[in-house]
Amino acid sequence: MPQVAIKNSRKIQKYMSKTQTIFFHISGMHCASCAANIQRKLTKTKGVSSATVNYGNSQGVVSFDPQKCELKGIEKAVSSLGYKAHLETSGKSHADLAEEERVKELALLKRKLAFGTVLTAVLLFAAMFPFAPAFLKDPLIMLILATPVQFWVGKNYYLSAFSALRNKTANMDTLIALGTSVAYFYSLFVVFFADKLENAGIPAYVYFEVSATIITLVLLGKFLELRARGQTTAAIKKLLGLQVKTAHVIKNGKVMDIPIDQVQKGDLLLVKPGEKVPVDGKITKGSTSIDESMITGESLPVEKRFGDMVIGSTLNTSGCFEMKATKVGEETVLFQIIELVKKAQGSRPQIQNLVDKVSAYFVPTVIVLSVITFSVWFIFGPEPKFLYALTAMISVLIIACPCALGLATPTSLMVGIGKAAESGILIKNAQVLEVAGKTTHIVFDKTGTLTEGKPKVQEAIVMDKKFLPAVYLIESQSHHPLAQAIINYLEENGVKKPTIKLSEFKDIPGKGVYAKIGKNKIFVGTEKLMQAFKIEIPKDILDKAYNLRKKAQTVSFVSLNKRVVAVFGISDSVKRQSKEAIEKIKKLGITPILLTGDNKQTASVIGRDLGITEIEAEVLPSDKEKKVSELRGEGKVISMVGDGINDAPALAASDVGIAMGTGTDVAIESAGVTLLRGNVDLVPAAIELSRATMGNIRENLFWAFGYNVILIPIAMGVLYPFFKIQLSPILASGAMAFSSVSVVANALRLKSVKI
Repeated sequence: MPQVAIKNSRKIQKYMSKTQTIFFHISGMHCASCAANIQRKLTKTKGVSSATVNYGNSQGVVSFDPQKCELKGIEKAVSSLGYKAHLETSGKSHADLAEEERVKELALLKRKLAFGTVLTAVLLFAAMFPFAPAFLKDPLIMLILATPVQFWVGKNYYLSAFSALRNKTANMDTLIALGTSVAYFYSLFVVFFADKLENAGIPAYVYFEVSATIITLVLLGKFLELRARGQTTAAIKKLLGLQVKTAHVIKNGKVMDIPIDQVQKGDLLLVKPGEKVPVDGKITKGSTSIDESMITGESLPVEKRFGDMVIGSTLNTSGCFEMKATKVGEETVLFQIIELVKKAQGSRPQIQNLVDKVSAYFVPTVIVLSVITFSVWFIFGPEPKFLYALTAMISVLIIACPCALGLATPTSLMVGIGKAAESGILIKNAQVLEVAGKTTHIVFDKTGTLTEGKPKVQEAIVMDKKFLPAVYLIESQSHHPLAQAIINYLEENGVKKPTIKLSEFKDIPGKGVYAKIGKNKIFVGTEKLMQAFKIEIPKDILDKAYNLRKKAQTVSFVSLNKRVVAVFGISDSVKRQSKEAIEKIKKLGITPILLTGDNKQTASVIGRDLGITEIEAEVLPSDKEKKVSELRGEGKVISMVGDGINDAPALAASDVGIAMGTGTDVAIESAGVTLLRGNVDLVPAAIELSRATMGNIRENLFWAFGYNVILIPIAMGVLYPFFKIQLSPILASGAMAFSSVSVVANALRLKSVKI
């Protein structure tokens, strides 16, 4: 993950102010080579600093200087290659455009496939079965049957190949067009000049069934691949499906239904039970339970009351409430999540660079190999040499299709990142996903990450319960977090706030509070407060307080008329998932490190309870970044887990920053990974998903590379001297189609990975 040093932030901001990044849909791509050619063209366009084109989701991402490059220049660069850049979307999302195009292309492919299959079946029947009717074996009849398959069913291969040739490039369609054209036009020559070939000693065979079968089989592979690729965008479709269509707006005391795109910031909205929250906002009236699983993956409903924030598109499961819209349109959490997932799915891991280098030389190399193959067979092959040479050359051109190679990485990324989003894990880009699986050490912030971030009474020693309502009354006057912890404890134990009033109240900074109710003087606070007012604490209570401190609890004493009547042990609660998460991390072979500003005693207790042995305590926020950088300097791959705001420098300094957030803007921007529901158990899940995705990519690349490394030599004829086996072009086309479909199918296996 690219790191940005704090000292360079101004330079980065200055650069970013001049650079604009756009995301757009590209139609007309048939293979990974198409994407590579478009990407090269865009990169060479004046004013463009970087460009990425993803064949997997038909998306282009271009960063450019608006002063040097206009949008028309980008559009022209794409159209010059025979493709179309949809920079103006007419209100439609890129995902919608891609899906519309996919559906249309599937329908057209289905018609062509049906037509091509019927004619190809007749051609194969005529060519392969001796008992076929004689008129079907007539070369002229076979020409009539093969021609529409060659030039209508296979039209796109020619268009794409000519476009590539015009721009001095080559792609997969170049190989298909070359291979089938050689078979078709040779056969055409045979139809009209058979006698001349026979006079030259070359048998007058036609290969119309070969060219037709290749085109039909390749089309079948494309159809299956396109249909399967629709499943790789399931996460985006699911997120888009969450969007609300209408909202109940309250104006002048009346409730009106309006389209969601007309809701504005500050509007007062009504949300009824069973309805989705229309936009992000704050509850102004009422209380309810919200099912946020659609966005965060958290299965249990979350209690919401006055002043609480709600996320648009989450489900209101119980009460009716009113809310004030604070974020609408592109500002909402759902929109940010959708955009982040789309950007991540369109990004590229470092491993893709290897594929790009191979692809750049692959097609030209294959063409050269096909020529060499023809020459060797024509010189050294058996009789009829020309036909053997022709068959071998066609097989090499067809079987070497690089489509599987181009699909290997993007399909796995799209499925993996989509699955992560459905689980409440937002991954910023492919580089983060790639590095996360290599993590050797995970550094955890304590407060708000491993702990709840809210003080809570862990133990209470109460000698006289009848005075607890008075404690409630006094603590309600204080704004200290420890006071709120005591109030929460009292409420949980059925203590209610009394209606009596305090005759005196005094806040004693750093020690506690003093209050007077009638004639009773009450102190609530530290041991130093008791000592300052000469309140004696019995030895047995001091011993109990000492034991509480050993457990890393802050002790608060309550005295009534100089007599201690209660002691509260308060500490930040460890999240229920933290211990299990640490255990999972250890099983993954990763070392957890606790990095906190708390004192060593508290840190050691928390670390001991969670099973963390490497602890860095009393670390100032400004020093956390330095500590993370030191660990990286030791050759360790560091993932830093923090709250995404206070720990931003440390998150940026790590190899992978993981923010515990609730989908806020800052949390999403501060790290490479954001855990939407703030569940630390998702940390090992993110690591597991990274490893599973990268493992899946490596499997795909192994298959794609292995396919070409093994089958190209076979197509060239290495088995013939030993086993008299020559690969048929028909089998070559079937193997090529199977390779692409198998790569997509393997990527879809990631959907079943348990995290």
